[in-house]
Amino acid sequence: MSEAAPIHIAFLLFPGITQLDMTGPAQVLSRLPGARIHLVARSLDPVPTDAQFALLPTATFADVPRADILCVPGGFGTIPAMEDVETLAWLRQVGAEAGWVTSVCTGSLLLAAAGLLTGYRAACHWASRDQLAFFGVEPVAERVVFDRNRVSGGGVTAGIDFALALVAAIAGEDHARFVQLSLEYDPHPPFDSGSPERADAATLARYRAMVEKFAPGRAEKVRAIAEKLAR
Repeated sequence: MSEAAPIHIAFLLFPGITQLDMTGPAQVLSRLPGARIHLVARSLDPVPTDAQFALLPTATFADVPRADILCVPGGFGTIPAMEDVETLAWLRQVGAEAGWVTSVCTGSLLLAAAGLLTGYRAACHWASRDQLAFFGVEPVAERVVFDRNRVSGGGVTAGIDFALALVAAIAGEDHARFVQLSLEYDPHPPFDSGSPERADAATLARYRAMVEKFAPGRAEKVRAIAEKLAR
């Protein structure tokens, strides 16, 4: 049997990334036939995450000028990344030729800031979803959204569902089912509080307070970035 052709998958790393936005999809996509995972950042220095540990990049922007799949995670570091000229330039370069341009959580805002989602439908974390409209993107309240070769996942854990759906699109549903079984992905959460529609008012208030603490004025900053990029 011949070896599968390489599929180069580039994940963007940036300070303040939500690690599960990246590591969840990476675990799934690494099981595509021929998968080659690249963790790409501005430098090879360790990248701090929101989980009190760092991720180690495998490549710099210069090392990975193109990829078959571009995947952009989210996190509280999204806004500084949206304002970084080098990050946006790399996203535009790779996104222009990638077969699949994808994101998880608020990573879709980064793709939008790079101009890669204009006129597309996309998912995002529920608390930031409406901000996609600032960039001419149609926000969609779904866990996984396909629009042509753009694929986006909702908040954090949706990255696993997103990756399985992408595996099915690339390698077929049978292989995706095999990957799901190999990971024993059979979620039964202990609480029914995983969406704003089902969480109680106190939990929602606690979450919003956390966001305001770690990313104060987030919506206003995203709007300002969108207006600046549109000039």
